[in-house]
Amino acid sequence: MTNAMLFTLFGGMCLLLHGMRLAGEGLQLAAGARLRQVLSTLTKNRLRGMVVGTFVTAIIQSSTATTVMLVSLVNSGLMNLMQAMAVILGADIGTTLTVQLLAFKVLDYALVLVGLGFLLRVLPRRRLAQYFGQAMMGFGFIFFAIKLMADAMLPLRANPIFVALIADLGDRPLLGILIAAIFSAIVHSSAATIALALTLALQGGMTLASALPVILGANIGTCAT
Repeated sequence: MTNAMLFTLFGGMCLLLHGMRLAGEGLQLAAGARLRQVLSTLTKNRLRGMVVGTFVTAIIQSSTATTVMLVSLVNSGLMNLMQAMAVILGADIGTTLTVQLLAFKVLDYALVLVGLGFLLRVLPRRRLAQYFGQAMMGFGFIFFAIKLMADAMLPLRANPIFVALIADLGDRPLLGILIAAIFSAIVHSSAATIALALTLALQGGMTLASALPVILGANIGTCAT
């Protein structure tokens, strides 16, 4: 890897994490403080708790945020462990919607989202519009970061060492799980790890066999949060 590629990947990852934080915080603020009440009152039934976890995570675009709220609710006695486990299962289902957003072919419109989000943040006086504007900016940053990293990784397709390394992940899945779990634990985001795998897949540098261990490791590593 050249220095320019490394700097682009590092900057793209920082922008990706910042975009995820903006989008998550904006959607949480838009949803309001009633999320805790929803989680504590609608999870008496396990199946219903799973549905609530899926819905809430799909709204706030962060299974980590949902899980952190669950920890506080269990600690305060408003929810028991079995209820929390059902909601966490739903959160893991809901977070796949975040990754699906990353997979949509909207990379070319990333800066348009940033611009529209900025206008919503500064022009209207209504807080709800400002929160949605913040979330839109966050998604714009996420898509733009993926485009930056995908363009930076383009030369790697012709690198035999890198191709052999990625192929090795398919043959040694435990290594892929371990690497992805450690990285997700460090950056506190499974979606960021999966986004990296997605950028490689966009450039034809990662197959499904290599990606599956990375996805499993990402979901394990996010438990560290």
